[in-house]
Amino acid sequence: MKWFKRIFVLVLLVLTGVLVHYYLPHRDIVKIVGTDVKRMDISKGSPFWDSPDVGTNKESTRDVRFISSVRENGRTRVYRNEDTGWSFPFYLKFDSSDLSAKAQDMADKDEQWVAVTHYGWRIKLFSIWPNATKIKPVNGPDTLLIPWFNIVFLSLLAFIFLNIWLTLRRFKKKRIDPVADKIGDIAEDAGEEISKSGNAVGKLFRRLFGTTK
Repeated sequence: MKWFKRIFVLVLLVLTGVLVHYYLPHRDIVKIVGTDVKRMDISKGSPFWDSPDVGTNKESTRDVRFISSVRENGRTRVYRNEDTGWSFPFYLKFDSSDLSAKAQDMADKDEQWVAVTHYGWRIKLFSIWPNATKIKPVNGPDTLLIPWFNIVFLSLLAFIFLNIWLTLRRFKKKRIDPVADKIGDIAEDAGEEISKSGNAVGKLFRRLFGTTK
């Protein structure tokens, strides 16, 4: 039972870590080199795609905006540019077209470095891209970016998990452990009574059949 609990807690922590890492905002310092629009066939309910422009038809085949960039080390980085609207994750992004225009303007400035805020992963094997939510000009590739939102969110999440764990532990000590101890005492008393009854039956059996010990 203890191993089952440990495995369950481990799976829960891993799942929480994966979801938090995917949906929390990250920032990359890059130079934007261009924007693009591609027609994509997107499966309904796919977790790695968001919404078309708010107010348009939600067809499975639609145009998706992309932002292409390059890092200081020369590696490329491509982001999709989709609205999230009012749905999860709650970034409340309604301006993908404006963000595309801003990205194109940044691409025309050769030495302009920008911080791209995004969430999600880039997995080439499955054609998955992170979704860009914000673009902000910075002074250079060495600009220090402190993830204040992530720090506050993770601290709050740890505080909530700690309180849940302490509450469950107090509940176990106050409600479950006394009941378990009582059941154990009852079972022990019952075992003693059964043992006594067994001894009495044994004595009676020996008397009836003339056996002694």
